[in-house]
Amino acid sequence: MKIKLGHIMTGLLLVCFWQTATAQNVQFWLTNTDKTVLFQRQKDLNFTNPPEDLKDTPLISVEANRTFQTVDGFGFALTGGSAWLIQQMSPAARQSLLKELFADNGNNIGTSYLRISIGSSDLNDHAYSYDDVPAGQTDPELTKFDLGQDLHTVIPVLKEILAINPKIKILGSPWSAPAWMKTNDSTRGGSLRPKYYAAYAHYFVKYIHAMKKHGIHIDAITVQNEPLYPGNNPSMLMYASQQDIFIKNYLGPAFKKAKIETKIIIYDHNADRPDYPIQILNDPEARKYIDGSAFHLYGGKIQALTDVHNAYPDKNLYFTELWVGAPGNFAKDIPFHINQLIIGAMRNWSKNVIEWNLVSSPDYTPHTQGGCNICLGGITLQGDSVTKNPGYYIIAHAAKFVRPGSVRIASNRVLGLNDVAFKTPDGKIVLIVINNGENVENFDVWFHGQIFQSSLNSKSVGTYVW
Repeated sequence: MKIKLGHIMTGLLLVCFWQTATAQNVQFWLTNTDKTVLFQRQKDLNFTNPPEDLKDTPLISVEANRTFQTVDGFGFALTGGSAWLIQQMSPAARQSLLKELFADNGNNIGTSYLRISIGSSDLNDHAYSYDDVPAGQTDPELTKFDLGQDLHTVIPVLKEILAINPKIKILGSPWSAPAWMKTNDSTRGGSLRPKYYAAYAHYFVKYIHAMKKHGIHIDAITVQNEPLYPGNNPSMLMYASQQDIFIKNYLGPAFKKAKIETKIIIYDHNADRPDYPIQILNDPEARKYIDGSAFHLYGGKIQALTDVHNAYPDKNLYFTELWVGAPGNFAKDIPFHINQLIIGAMRNWSKNVIEWNLVSSPDYTPHTQGGCNICLGGITLQGDSVTKNPGYYIIAHAAKFVRPGSVRIASNRVLGLNDVAFKTPDGKIVLIVINNGENVENFDVWFHGQIFQSSLNSKSVGTYVW
């Protein structure tokens, strides 16, 4: 049903007319999925007093006094492969790209959240941990612990990013424990041996301390990337009951003893299994150490995040991974990710959205043997040549305007249109709208007793800022 002015509650109308806002300009940033416009600022729109008889057009009403979760940010996974590709650029080109990606002023998109792997992910050239020893050997005291090749790839790039945006939040996720800690002595599959639970908890502590020595603060960690999928390389199977025991008896106490404030986030897998984090949160001894739960969307529905929120509304929710499959399909990728992540995850209580991943090469390397060979980065790099892919525009439409500390606010959805709204720390309102219909859609936006009018082509996305 299309909502018109007359459909808004009488009480709300009275409040809005008494609080009529001063006429102001509205920034309008547009992306068309036919690529005729790619995240470009359009002519500013203007609020006006509503006419006595509005036309029969959809009406989006934004209510700044109804607030929901606080936003941590929007961004990408900075994989080891991404960092390596960025380092192949000339210094000037690299600095220009990083500024465009991470600065929050001018023509830059203001990426505000990064996910990095603890050890390798499958988008490294080989699988490794920070405590690898020869086959048949073990190192329960972690005397061999070393950040390894990350010292030459991820860490230098992170330092350049932090120089541009010192407040960016960083999430660390392990794809696997060291192979010698696992039941199959392999980087791929297997589970963590219970006798090494304490050593693995100490591994996390050493990692956070080691990164801190390089000036890198790890805001949060997830306990295991995709704990129910042991087929990747690297990967590790960890059932909810195992993660529960590991957190309450080992990782949580280890963080407490070391006075580590880095958040512990559970699950980090698909939205088809909300029972996994709920099972762990049901344990009060584990729950006291847990900040929240993380989700991917290769299975299930984004609304599952709300199921977890309803079960434990005092615990946070995060969206940590969804890929764009190579070679990409702009006309389909943009609507799907905007609807499901930028709007969907945010409307279902997520504090962030992270795309997988930041950078790929033209042939989607590097990756491990058995790792993802068709993962399309937000950008493609070939030397200093930069190609912007769907992930870049998906994140740009939110990250540039919805700065960390913003709060999601209420907005209604009308037939054919999907939207989400925020209030930023400096008091601005940001509204992101996508037209899911098959035709051009004209619509009005109502705020504090005034309206502005806009139009979006089929599957186009607009960000409005006032």
